[in-house]
Parts: sequence; C-alpha cells; structure tokens
Amino acid sequence: MTTNHNRNSWPYQFFQLEDRKATLLGEIRAGFATFVVMAYIIFVNPSILGGVADSIGMVMPPAAILSLTCLTAGIMTIFMGLYANYPFALAPGMGLNAVVAFQLVGQMGLTWGQAMTVVLIEGLIIFVLVLTHFREAMMDAIPVSLKKSIGAGIGLFLALIGGVNGGIIVTTADTPLALGDLSQVNVITFLSGLLLTVWLMARGVKGAILWGIGATTLLAIALNLMVADGTAFSSGAQVPAEFIGLPQGIFGPESIFGRVDFGLFTQLGILAAILAVFSLLLTDFFDTMGTVVGLGEEGGFLTREGKLPGVNRVLLVDSVGAAFGGFANVSSNTTYIESAAGIVEGGRTGLTAVVVGMLFLLCMFFSPLAGIIPAEATAPALILVGFLMMSTLRDIPWRDYEESIPAFLTLLLMPLTYSITNGIGAGIITYTVLKLLARKRHEIHWLLIVAAVAFVVYFALSAQS
Repeated sequence: MTTNHNRNSWPYQFFQLEDRKATLLGEIRAGFATFVVMAYIIFVNPSILGGVADSIGMVMPPAAILSLTCLTAGIMTIFMGLYANYPFALAPGMGLNAVVAFQLVGQMGLTWGQAMTVVLIEGLIIFVLVLTHFREAMMDAIPVSLKKSIGAGIGLFLALIGGVNGGIIVTTADTPLALGDLSQVNVITFLSGLLLTVWLMARGVKGAILWGIGATTLLAIALNLMVADGTAFSSGAQVPAEFIGLPQGIFGPESIFGRVDFGLFTQLGILAAILAVFSLLLTDFFDTMGTVVGLGEEGGFLTREGKLPGVNRVLLVDSVGAAFGGFANVSSNTTYIESAAGIVEGGRTGLTAVVVGMLFLLCMFFSPLAGIIPAEATAPALILVGFLMMSTLRDIPWRDYEESIPAFLTLLLMPLTYSITNGIGAGIITYTVLKLLARKRHEIHWLLIVAAVAFVVYFALSAQS
C-alpha cells in the first residue's frame, strides 16, 4: 500500500508515479527487466566495432568499446528518465553499428575517427531538427494505421531476433529460414526458458520475464558444466573468473573517447560525404520514430490521435545520444525497443530508465558478471514481448485497402528484411502513392510526401551501393 509519506517522497513527486499508476518497486523491477534484455549490447557492440580494421589498419580495442558502451548508455538512459520521464532506455543501436563498421569503414574506406564523425554530424543535424519541431511534426504526420503496424512490425522483428538468438530459427543453403536443431543443448535451454516464462505469464506472476531470464541463465550454466563441457553456448552461461574490473579506454593514452576526424570530406569528397551522412541520418531518424511509436503504443502512452505527449523531449535526448555516441566512438546511441520488456513489467515513468542507466554504469566495473547471461536466456523475453506488441493490429481497418496494404507491407518487411527502416519506408511510400492515385491528396500531410520522396532516394542509394 502507498502511504502518504511515500506519495510526498521525491521519486513519487518528480516522476509522477501516482499519476502514472506506478509503484516504486514496480519501476525498479521494470528497470532490471529492461536492462537484462538489452545487456547483450555490452558484448555485441565490441564484437562488431572491434572486428573491423580501418583503412590505416586500426582496430578499436574491444575493452575500450565495452567500457564506453556502458558509459554512454548509462548517461543517456538516465538523461532520458530525468528529462523526458519515460521508461525508455538508450544504448548503441544494433544495425546502426553495423552500418558504421561494415559500410562506412569496411566498404567506403573511412578511418574509425572519420566514420564516427559521420555519426556525430548526423546526431547534431537531428538535434537541430528536434529543436525546430520538424522531427515531432514528422511523427505526427504518420497516419494512425501505419503507427499501429509499426508497433506490431517491431514486435515481429523482436520475435525473429529472439528465435535466431535461441537457435530455433537458422539459415541454410536451401532456404533463408529453417527450423534449428532441436537436439542441441542451447536450443533445449531456450525452449525450456520460453515454456517457463509463458507459464509464469499465464499465471499472472509479477516479474515473469525477469524470473524467466534468471532461471534460464541458471539452467544454461548447469548444462554448460555438466552436459556440454562449457561449449554449448556462444556467450555467457559460465561462472566468470573474476567479478570486478576497472573500466578501460576512457582515460589515458589508450582512450578512444573524442577521437573524431573531419577528414572524411577530403577522403570521400563533399557529395559522397553528404550522402553518407544522409543515409545514416535517415536510418537513425526513422528507426527511432518507429521505436518510440511502438513503445508508446505498448505502454498506453499515446493519445487517441496516436501522439506521444512530450515526444519532443524524448527525441531531443535521442538526438543527443546519437551525437554523444559518435563522439565516444561507440556509434549512435538510440532508444531501444527492448525497453518494452520493462513496460510489460509495469514500468511507466523515467524512474525505470534511471534504474537501467545505473545498471549500465555499474557494468563498467562488473562487466564479467553481466556476461553470464547467454542469448538463449533473453531470447524468450524478446519473443514474448513481440507477441504482446502484436495486439495493435486489431485497430487497423483491414477492409480499407488504402490503409491496410501499406500497414501490411510495413509489418511484413521489418522482420523479413531485418530492418525497421525498410518497413517504415515501404509503408510510407505505398500509403502516399495509393492516396494520390485515389485523388485523396487532402488526406496526406505534406511532410509524409517529403518522407516518401526521401525514402525513394534512400532505396535508390541502397540499390547502387
């Protein structure tokens, strides 16, 4: 029961817990749930950014990337909680880091400093767009049917990631997707965790996702030791040799913090450099838009018109995160769809984000402990969060083809092309074209037409690269 003393305490007043129908313990539990589901980025980001040598032969040290990943994620997530008061967590974006590593550095031949300068510049541009309310206006211009399908599409995308991480979905030489080997220890562990978490959710157990992750991790550790001799899982599932370690790469001569290089304009030429910034900006812009809409839908934060109250604050933090991530050499920090795990657990305010941010900062010192959680333990959470996000589909007018076909393409292409941006782009272009062909120009916001043209350019550039 919430006492009058609790209602007058700083957390209740500052984060408006009572107005959001939230509790202190519920927010803390939600913060842990979000953190555990997205903690994989602590180790995946170093493996992506630290696995590619640039044009001068430099390979960024994984230990430094790990520390700075935790630092930037922690600072930006706390900033989100305190400034925007939403349970949204930030970290270096999956997909965005791959663009930086494999396209800007691997294909275009930029140095790491030059590639991260692209990230810094696109973050600053988005920051200006937010200050001028252009980005918020763009979000308001998206029709409700597309917003609903964006949330559900991201849910399918999460479920696919969960299936791949759990080993139940694999690629083969014959088919793009196939059923994994159900006899493998890691797949059995994943299926056990999925069944347990579903059972806990069906029984209405609070913290079902968090309990499921914890139990699956313990099972994975036991099986790794007893059955598979420590080789069944690609990461985690092992008791670490040490639990505490000092952050690396933030200060001193080995630091990569702030090592940006504006020589990309000389290296690529003005036009090519601008196109590189534009491509990354477009990806970051609409990935964040889709994520924020999806999270707002899942948390019940959207108004009847499909708008997120105070969205400009959310977008401002996200744009600062993009620029900060580039300056810190860890790629653009962006709002994570995995924040839905905490929302499902009852997270309704920025206090959830503050808890997540503090856990990220702690992992600068306890990174070995955070690494015990295998992907197979978080995969069930991703699938079940994706399932819950599918509920938005019921509000799409399926018999109105001008609304439902663009929504369907958005829903379809996100998981099948492994890209939120591709799904949004297909939906916006199709919606705009269908409305124009039906002579319903008055139903289309002019910004939606601009976005459709931008996506046509984006897809054309992607086809040529």
